[in-house]
Amino acid sequence: MQGSRALRNSISILHRQVFKELLSLFSLTAVALLTLLLIGRMLQLRELFLSQNMGFVDIASMFLYLSPFFLLLIIPIACMLSVFLTFLRMGTDLESVALKSSGISLYQLLPAPVFFCLLCVVANMAISFWGVSWGMENFRAQVLEIARTKTQLVMQAGVFNKDFPNLTVFAQQADNTTGELTTVFVQDRTHESVKATILAPTGNVHTDSDKGEIVFHLRDGRIYRQEKGAVSVVGFGTYQVRMDLSKLLSGYDLGDIKPKEMSWEELHEANDDPATLAIDNGMFSRKVKVEIQKRLVLPLACLVLGLFALPMAASFGGLNRHWGLILALGFFLFYYTLLSLGLSLGETGTVPPIIGLWLPNVLFLIVGVVGIRMAAMERAISVAAWLSHLKLHWARRVSHAN
Repeated sequence: MQGSRALRNSISILHRQVFKELLSLFSLTAVALLTLLLIGRMLQLRELFLSQNMGFVDIASMFLYLSPFFLLLIIPIACMLSVFLTFLRMGTDLESVALKSSGISLYQLLPAPVFFCLLCVVANMAISFWGVSWGMENFRAQVLEIARTKTQLVMQAGVFNKDFPNLTVFAQQADNTTGELTTVFVQDRTHESVKATILAPTGNVHTDSDKGEIVFHLRDGRIYRQEKGAVSVVGFGTYQVRMDLSKLLSGYDLGDIKPKEMSWEELHEANDDPATLAIDNGMFSRKVKVEIQKRLVLPLACLVLGLFALPMAASFGGLNRHWGLILALGFFLFYYTLLSLGLSLGETGTVPPIIGLWLPNVLFLIVGVVGIRMAAMERAISVAAWLSHLKLHWARRVSHAN
């Protein structure tokens, strides 16, 4: 009785130690991957940061809002890596061998990683259902607020300025302090059927922060309007051209909300709305269906990849951690390739999203469950031992050849 109680206490202590190691590795991996992705996003948005009067707080808040979008993908891989590296370390340090000799099987070690993976599933579910839409909504609002309050258009004299789409502005002289312009030429192509060219001897440009617009105020000029092959000329005393400030934001599209930015409720509303079938020849509707399955697949991938990592760590026991890290990343790359293929085929309508997106989870889950059973029966293939044997065999062949 005392021996059984001591064994249970030992297993309980072991579970806590394994859980702490999983949590520490998960935190380190998630922070490192999130930092790398945010740095990559910063490079994509560098024109936005450089062209606007943005402070550290503005940039930090924007990256905070972007984090849930990246965490949806990062949490599964961080979960997989933490389980893989934890049990790889136990195998490399011969800790798993000592546990087996003490009568502790792999099945008795499962509660700690399974509980940890389930926590990751719950966290990623919250991000999937609410976090992504919250972050993207606030990110868009932050970008628009920066555009409304801080954006300034810098006019270069003697240069055709094309900062706004479908609008070309030229001024022979420009004073960016007062906004005064002389000999102003504006070509307006914002309307497809009408092309307008505006000439004015003087003008002024300023920012209307309340309305979030850049305003060109022209004086004593003429408008040459070309429509359906006919040209008309109209003189004016004062004329204003207004453009939305958000059009100046480089590196980010502030168009319509995409399915990947929607909340769980918005996705289902769009999926149930028959009008979505007519948008982009049904492409929008297919993207909504794919996104719904994706929001379910990625959270459950935490458990699937965690179970997959357990027997893989047993198979690669004896390898150094850096090799284990490379192999684990390779496994996840294979998983993500299958998932990306399912996303593409689902959006094109070639394969139903429920099949294309769930197939990687099903395949990895089967391999994981079978692998755990084989590892518990000590029938798992030791890849490290096989590589060592292959290396020794090759060295012998080389020595005999010499």
